[in-house]
Amino acid sequence: MMSNMITNNTMRVKKMNQELVRQTLKKLKQGTKSRVAEATGLSVATCRSILIELLEAGELVELDMEESNGGRPAQIYKFNENFSYIACLIVKAGVKFHSILFTVNNLYGETVEEGYREIQKDQMNEGIIYEIIDSLLRRFPLIRAVGIGVPGAVHQGVVNVSDIPRLVGVPLGAFIREKYEVEVVVENDMNLTVYGLYQKREYQDENSIVVATFIEGSLPGAGIMIDGHIHRGNTQFAGEIAFLPLGLSHDEQFRLLHNRDTFHTLAARSVSSLIAVMNPETLALTGTLVQPEDVKIIRKECLKYIPEMHMPQMRLLNDPDEDYMFGLLSMTLESLSYSLQLVEKRI
Repeated sequence: MMSNMITNNTMRVKKMNQELVRQTLKKLKQGTKSRVAEATGLSVATCRSILIELLEAGELVELDMEESNGGRPAQIYKFNENFSYIACLIVKAGVKFHSILFTVNNLYGETVEEGYREIQKDQMNEGIIYEIIDSLLRRFPLIRAVGIGVPGAVHQGVVNVSDIPRLVGVPLGAFIREKYEVEVVVENDMNLTVYGLYQKREYQDENSIVVATFIEGSLPGAGIMIDGHIHRGNTQFAGEIAFLPLGLSHDEQFRLLHNRDTFHTLAARSVSSLIAVMNPETLALTGTLVQPEDVKIIRKECLKYIPEMHMPQMRLLNDPDEDYMFGLLSMTLESLSYSLQLVEKRI
């Protein structure tokens, strides 16, 4: 039993070292074994062994030799961004149509192919998602991970609350993982949006940020980042602000939010609840119901409940779809990475 534990620990360390070298070269774009050793803190001998293994597997490619300064020239290695691909699907609920935006990306996150499909609201179901994945995998058999963003709460790969009722209760994650033998991410749209915003703006780990969305034809939602991590809650229900006890039914909320005379007051009550509980540094507003001038109005309304000193920086998120896709790309790529949580970050 002791020998098995030692073997398992050795394999775990080896995989973590491989991932550290892999991610280092991905960031450096290219480098020699000495440069990689310097960046990772691993020995030159260890790096050499790992680089050879990754090269033989096709994850790296050899470039020209480094120019010599008098000694023996060193081999330059480059991360092979086309070793495998990921597929990302953004499922959106619309007023007249639902839609799916899909992309195929290499390991640098660069788009190889993209497409868009509109679906009649009464025809939208999981079969259309599987049909798109089937088509992408036939053309790109090197796809190793699939990421899906959905408008609703997701628990263990199953949508349990959504603006697209026919997706509720469908085990998307388990079915896709079993059928296609790929890594799968199924995540709430607002969690992905706030994650994308956090990653792109390079917030510090201790920062907490919130994105609240008010979209035409839908009830509001929010994505929450605390100390560098998405806050999903016990059953990944966190951020479903439409369920706040405001003394209004969902139908009443929908009507008041879609009326410009009552929108700001109701939106401010939801936002104030987020501020009181989360005390975030930044709170971004987005959605088709939010106009640029609304940010100041909602902030003023929030000051009826929240003291000025506790108010976050409030701003309009101008291009939420870009943050949404960036969050989905980042999370799907991360699903391919062996955990480095036990390794000191040296990159």
